[in-house]
Amino acid sequence: MRPMVEEVRIQNLGVIEEAVLELSPGFNVVTGETGAGKTMVVTSLGLLFGGRADPQRVRPGAERAVVEGRILVAEDGKVAARVEEAGGELDEGAMIVTRSVSSEGRSRAHLGGRQVPVAMLINVADDLVAVHGQSDQQRLLQPGRQRAALDRFAGDTVAKSLRGYTAAYRRHRDVAERLEELTTRSRERAQEADLLRFGLEEIGKVDPKPEEDEQLAADEERLAHADALRTAATTAHEALQGDPTAATGALDVIGLLSSARQALEAVRSHDEALAAQADRLSEAVYLVSDVAAELAGYAESIEADPALLASVQERRAALAGLTRKYGNHVAEVLEWAEGAAGRIAELESDDERIEELRAEHDDLTRQLTELAGELSTIRSAAAERLSEAVTGELTALAMPHARVTVVVTRQEEFGPHGVDEVELRLTSHPGAPPLPLHKGASGGELSRVMLAIEVVFAGADPVPTFVFDEVDAGVGGKAAVEVGRRLARLAKSAQVIVVTHLPQVAAFADQHLVVEKSDDGRVTRSGVTALDTDGRVRELSRMLAGLEDSELGRAHAEELLAIAADER
Repeated sequence: MRPMVEEVRIQNLGVIEEAVLELSPGFNVVTGETGAGKTMVVTSLGLLFGGRADPQRVRPGAERAVVEGRILVAEDGKVAARVEEAGGELDEGAMIVTRSVSSEGRSRAHLGGRQVPVAMLINVADDLVAVHGQSDQQRLLQPGRQRAALDRFAGDTVAKSLRGYTAAYRRHRDVAERLEELTTRSRERAQEADLLRFGLEEIGKVDPKPEEDEQLAADEERLAHADALRTAATTAHEALQGDPTAATGALDVIGLLSSARQALEAVRSHDEALAAQADRLSEAVYLVSDVAAELAGYAESIEADPALLASVQERRAALAGLTRKYGNHVAEVLEWAEGAAGRIAELESDDERIEELRAEHDDLTRQLTELAGELSTIRSAAAERLSEAVTGELTALAMPHARVTVVVTRQEEFGPHGVDEVELRLTSHPGAPPLPLHKGASGGELSRVMLAIEVVFAGADPVPTFVFDEVDAGVGGKAAVEVGRRLARLAKSAQVIVVTHLPQVAAFADQHLVVEKSDDGRVTRSGVTALDTDGRVRELSRMLAGLEDSELGRAHAEELLAIAADER
């Protein structure tokens, strides 16, 4: 099933205390006596889809008015995705929308069970409903909507041309933005390059090497404590391998180990366990001898060198100057230098890149000019056809002297959809100037103009539900039949909800809802009832003759229903 408004519940709105509208997929008509609250049906739909909350619409004595709608939507469509993004969820394929208005003017909106800003309802409404009422004709009055409407009417011809234009426009925009960035930031780029060159020159003078800072730190530590290191090495060497001719005659470690080994060697043949210990002592003698030799060499190699120490400290200071600016250690300084060199190369290549972008921009501008001209030609031809088609519909809708003109005006600047501004203008009678739709027609006339447009677009308009309030204002007789016939035609491809006072229109409906009023002497209450065939005859008879049980009225009503049934 296509998307549609399935049910609307109304509480305390205007004269309606409580009512439920169960709507069908096709042509739904709402009738009722004057003052019964028919217009509240349209008002309720307007509230559901983000219309202005008027506290004066709250039923006297009630704290708030509440409208709840159940709307079938495609579970994999854009509307369902928006509900999910808002944190709501569908109810078995239906979107539940709730809008409340307090008597103080506070308004709240809920979508899929989650409270949302009213603007979210307006956003969702764009893909679900078009309201054409006495005071609400916004959808096709927007310039962007009128351009989109003309493009849908033009069909595949304009769609193919528009795809090529859109691709070129996006590339043109990207190139223009990049070109603007490069040209307007030339001074900043030059300053950046100078700073990078200064840093590279400073690093180049010092010429740091990988891991040099760690090696210099070790060298400084050793040179700063050379005397202590030499004394320690000499003392350790003498302890391990003293001079046997020294006057002290002190025994050194190697001498003691050698004596112990010799003692064991003399008896090793008598016990394997003791022989093993003798071998271990031999290894100890060799190991300690090696250590002693290395300590002797170390003690001879190290010496205090104030000049070398000063040189190391000076080098470390130079590296510290770099690490304060370009990194925490030499490795990061070298990494910065590599990145700076690459960035300089990039900045220096910008001039060449600017010339390339300018050439591409000029080429894209030529392409866009050609594609925009092609679009304008297609749209202008389609505008003539659309003007004739809508004007022809108006003749049958009791506006024989009115003419709709679709004006295509070329602008100087490229836009995402071309260079054309599209405006629908209405000439209400011969000699009158063509005016924008909202200025050239009354509310009822404007509804008929919108009906004519929607009938022409039938099947091509993506909006699944249309609401018309008093579309038949000022119409009667044969013209009223034509209004009903066209609404029925529109209902073949979309859901149509119409508030009317004309039986000729109501007869074409697939479902007839009547707003009934009762008076208990204190307060007026209204409810909505779906009529069966006999009920429809009675209601149409009332609308025709003012009397529900008039035989002539019933006969005329039955005839109207039969004619409408044959045409549907």
